[in-house]
Amino acid sequence: MIRRIGYRRGVRPRFIIELDDGDRLRAVEPTPPDIVKAAARLASFYNDAHNREMLAHDEDLSARDVVAHYGALGKEGARAFFLEIDGRLVGDADLRNLNRHRAEVAILVGDRSMQGRGLGTRFGIMLHAFAFDTLKLRRTYASIIPANVGSLRLFEKLGYRPDTSRTARRFADDPTDVTLSLDSRRFRELHGSVAARVQVGQREVTRRTRTRRGGSLRGRRG
Repeated sequence: MIRRIGYRRGVRPRFIIELDDGDRLRAVEPTPPDIVKAAARLASFYNDAHNREMLAHDEDLSARDVVAHYGALGKEGARAFFLEIDGRLVGDADLRNLNRHRAEVAILVGDRSMQGRGLGTRFGIMLHAFAFDTLKLRRTYASIIPANVGSLRLFEKLGYRPDTSRTARRFADDPTDVTLSLDSRRFRELHGSVAARVQVGQREVTRRTRTRRGGSLRGRRG
């Protein structure tokens, strides 16, 4: 069930998305102190040899780089989330290049011990329920390197189809990237029963509280 969200003037809303599916899954839109506290762990996810290859990163990233990345996402108006299972941080996700009708999606279950358990699909359903039912988006997009078979499989499970339209190709970081898209109707047809159990709440943070500005991580695909 998606709860209606109210907005107050002068307050920047941040969201919490929850699904109790045997495990307690939460996607939490972090505050700046949250980001600083989690930056080293997130950097370890990005720098893991397997994850780095799938994300197409050439160099190790520091905690400072992670803080800068989140600052850049916030500056552009993206919605970034920490992914937690039973209170444990296991990855992150975001809706970037966001406008009234569409967004690009990135999802990473970065904790290697938690990969291969279907968490990516469940977190993906949560994120898309929020995108389509709370933000009222019509279509979402993804750009993935061909070698990232796991992410390609994840997005196919979510209902994505190959999309070579001009709009989709704008999200490609490299000419070889695979671009896909998903519309709200297809998502509801495939995952409506699970999406109906997703709960969305709101954290209130004043507009004065912001992440430090900086550059964005390159190559975050899938």
